[in-house]
Amino acid sequence: MKNLLYPALVLLAVLSPGARGAAHGEGGDAPGLPVKRIALFSSGVGYFEHAGAVSGNAELFLSFDLEAVDDALKSLTINDPAPGTVFPPGGGASPSVSYPSEETLEQTLKSLGVDLSGSPGAAAILAAQRGADLEVSAPNPISGRILGVEYRRAAPEDWERPPAGEAFLSLYTGGGIRIIAVKDIVSFRFTDPALNAGISRALDLIAAHRGSKTRRLRISLPGGGNRNVSLSYVIAAPVWKVSYRLDLGQAKPLFQGWAIIDNDSDADWNNVELSLVSGRPVSFIQRLYPPYYLDRPALPLAIAGAAQARGHDPGYARDERSPALREEAYLMDAEAPEYNARAAKAMAAPAEPRPAPPRSSLTGVPAAAAGSAAGDQFAYTVKNPVTLPRRQSAMIPLGGGTMGAVKTLILPGARALGTSIHPELAAELTNTTGMKLPAGPITVFDGGGYAGDALIEFFGENDKRLISYGEDLSVTAQAALALSREISAVTISAGVMTIRRRQVQERTYTVKNAAAEAKRIIIEHPILGGANLTEPKHYLEKTASLYRFAQNLPAGGELSLQVREETPLEERIVLAQLRLDSVAAYGANQEIPPPVRAALARAAELRQKTETAKRVLADLESRRTRLYADQERIRNNLSAAGSSSDAGREYLRRMTALDGEIETLNGEIDAAGVQVRDAQKAAEDYIASLML
Repeated sequence: MKNLLYPALVLLAVLSPGARGAAHGEGGDAPGLPVKRIALFSSGVGYFEHAGAVSGNAELFLSFDLEAVDDALKSLTINDPAPGTVFPPGGGASPSVSYPSEETLEQTLKSLGVDLSGSPGAAAILAAQRGADLEVSAPNPISGRILGVEYRRAAPEDWERPPAGEAFLSLYTGGGIRIIAVKDIVSFRFTDPALNAGISRALDLIAAHRGSKTRRLRISLPGGGNRNVSLSYVIAAPVWKVSYRLDLGQAKPLFQGWAIIDNDSDADWNNVELSLVSGRPVSFIQRLYPPYYLDRPALPLAIAGAAQARGHDPGYARDERSPALREEAYLMDAEAPEYNARAAKAMAAPAEPRPAPPRSSLTGVPAAAAGSAAGDQFAYTVKNPVTLPRRQSAMIPLGGGTMGAVKTLILPGARALGTSIHPELAAELTNTTGMKLPAGPITVFDGGGYAGDALIEFFGENDKRLISYGEDLSVTAQAALALSREISAVTISAGVMTIRRRQVQERTYTVKNAAAEAKRIIIEHPILGGANLTEPKHYLEKTASLYRFAQNLPAGGELSLQVREETPLEERIVLAQLRLDSVAAYGANQEIPPPVRAALARAAELRQKTETAKRVLADLESRRTRLYADQERIRNNLSAAGSSSDAGREYLRRMTALDGEIETLNGEIDAAGVQVRDAQKAAEDYIASLML
């Protein structure tokens, strides 16, 4: 399948209009102003321009779907070279646009002589025309004036019927007042021709609006002579899509781009200039069509009373050095008459002619089968005028030619962990087309046939991008993970030990090639958050979440790639709050530098002395507590036996002995407390003095 994609493309002379629901040149709309120019945006809007010749005071019409009216009112632009009609108006008569309000039908019906709003019945119509002359056939003809309509129950005992009951017409005739059941009336007509004309007009309005989802804009262009005018607007349009074809089987890979356009309108477009714009402009809908009303406060009448006093804030940062201000103050204060005369003269002088503003229309691109910049966007302009009937779609080639492409394999490292997978068939593309390419699918051909499908995001000029379109079953790959943690540095300052560690993640990729030809493979390694890449030193490219490493895979062989990442960790420990066994454990840890280990061992020794002194003190205090308990028990026995008895005298002797023993223990406890404080202070001072 040689030259599967040929670079020379002939543009199709068809187009799908994107102006949803706008009738252009149909049914009397915009007579003489057909659509001449269209720009469809990838953001879902379309620019439409009508152009043609008019003569004298012209009146044009445009119809839009109800949902498109807001956009049309927001963006409608009129270009008319007639004097006084250039937009914006520069003097004289100006163009005007009128249209039925969203409330027009309801309000118009209510304003007519006979109100048919809300679908009233015969009884309601008659009741609303009290005093009108009426001719009734019920079934005999009766003429008179309407007194009113009342409602009665069909029967007194019929309490289940609605309270309104049955309607009866009261008619004042030459023979008196006649009561006629409305249900018996065969026909009636008003004698007043104005009322009958109102009914006819109301029915015409209802018929015109029945089921209508369009609104008509009436455009008046005052002026004289023959001239060319244009109308343009931006409304919602179907998003134009794009698809690509890529043939990798050529020495210089060939590339084609096609735009897919959808015309969902009820209008035929004939010989229009088409531009397809790729970009993301800000676009929104502003509800301009429905009337809006604001609540206003009701204030009492200002009939009499004193005016309220009000202060005025001074001006802010008024520069008294300004020559203009000084001249103004001089004229206003010292020579007010002269100032007023100069002002009157200036107002009477004829205004200097100002150049007309430029025509407001979307700048197109040269009529060619190529793309070019359109502001900050990119536009593709079809070479020849295009035509497409309503409710049709079309494919339009955007361009084609050679594309820089290098075939490769891609190994997604995240998927290869702990399992065997096949790498993806891929190509590394370089956009050498001279165009910015929108995102879209790519159909890939290779070896004279279909190779697979790929997706690509927005592809700028001279950018590089990877695409993948299948799997290479002749190559298998897997990844193994190893985690470790090691101490990199330990410091002690002001009693705080800081331990810095490196958490090391090593991922080893193994790729085996069963094919008879060597291949290029790109290994995509997921970036570990907060980690530093230490091996390999270089990578092909880096994304927000991936490293890409390019490797050469030998024919019938294998390769191995080890990726090492280190994450720095830091731990801060207050040594004074650390348990003795933890201090000793750190002091014995061989990963910690020898000077720090020696300092921790000395700190553990001092802490051990403190702990020993505390145990001695606790033992002495425990002995004294027991003596106090014995003393209290003997005191209770002495109280029971009495001091004059033999048992009492023995209790007294034992209490005296206990007092002596307690006194001796108090001295020892005081000395032990001093030793505890001294040992504790020595340990704390040592730890606080460490600077390692």
